[in-house]
Amino acid sequence: MPSSTSSSDHGRLDGDSYERPLPALNGGAALGLALALFVLALGAWELYWRDFGVTPGYRNSDERWAEQRRRIDTGEGNRTVIVGSSRLLFDVQLPVWERLAGERPIQLALEGSSPVAFLEDLADDPDFTGRLLVGVTPGLFFSGFAVRIDALKHYRKETPAQRSGHRLSTWLLEPWLAFYDEDFALITVLKRQAWPTRPGVPVREAVRKISMSAADRNTRMWDKVENDPQYQAMAQRIWAQNFKPLPPEAIEKAMKTRDEQIDKAVAAVKQVAGAWCGSGVRTRAERRPAAGIRTQGDAARIDLGRADRQGRRARHPLRGSSGAAGIPGARMVASVGERRGSFHCSALSARRARIRIPI
Repeated sequence: MPSSTSSSDHGRLDGDSYERPLPALNGGAALGLALALFVLALGAWELYWRDFGVTPGYRNSDERWAEQRRRIDTGEGNRTVIVGSSRLLFDVQLPVWERLAGERPIQLALEGSSPVAFLEDLADDPDFTGRLLVGVTPGLFFSGFAVRIDALKHYRKETPAQRSGHRLSTWLLEPWLAFYDEDFALITVLKRQAWPTRPGVPVREAVRKISMSAADRNTRMWDKVENDPQYQAMAQRIWAQNFKPLPPEAIEKAMKTRDEQIDKAVAAVKQVAGAWCGSGVRTRAERRPAAGIRTQGDAARIDLGRADRQGRRARHPLRGSSGAAGIPGARMVASVGERRGSFHCSALSARRARIRIPI
């Protein structure tokens, strides 16, 4: 005898049979209408951002960084490799380097991130036997702060499905769709609306799009930052959020962290030089100059002299202990040697091709 919950009671309610007829529907017409609405909405979103000044470009994603990092594992370990923060990412133009040196570097710099963890990763990789250019931005390098550390984690744990998805995105979406950028995703746009906040809760604006990237992570400034005064002011206002006076305890903690980062960097550089000195590995530390900035609107000057002094105190023991050549950013000149692709620092010479990293 079936229980009250038995499947034998299907179609019955309180002893009475019932039916729920499905509405008559033309499946093909419904599918066509849904596709038409989808294409219409997609086209409207694309046109909106095109009108804003956005053009298609490759995403500066963890997957793209991992793709470039894997080049060292697949036979390109003898190339020049760049690690650092946004200054080397934005300022080093790979086509110019290639034209003057005959070699296109592997760009592994990441914005908002200390290069120490990535330097350690290369030091542990026996496949890397090339030259390493390390960018030293004092406020990041000596803090150990790394917004993009997930890129390194992704490189180590990327699944075949993730790799395939990245390739499909590279071939089918990124070169053609302007809105296909994290800054223009619908959820991102919704998050940055002026939603009400609780009293006393600070409001922090997220960094907006300021650059364009190629498939090999060659990066340049987005022309909207250069040509749109309102967008310039917004970018400066957002950037100024990062420069506020620190309490004494935070300064003391930062100095301790600085020493720890120096020890890590020195150990990694020595490991690179010691393990592969016979194969020609060369490491150079490049420091971009720290200076004051001026915010548009209130013209409030933010003095970065303290960061500059910290950098001067730190970079000398870093260079002295590691043995790496130091290149001040304001006078960074790499000349092409007689051997193709061989870089070394020298005095300026009108008879030599030169690469000047812009300030």
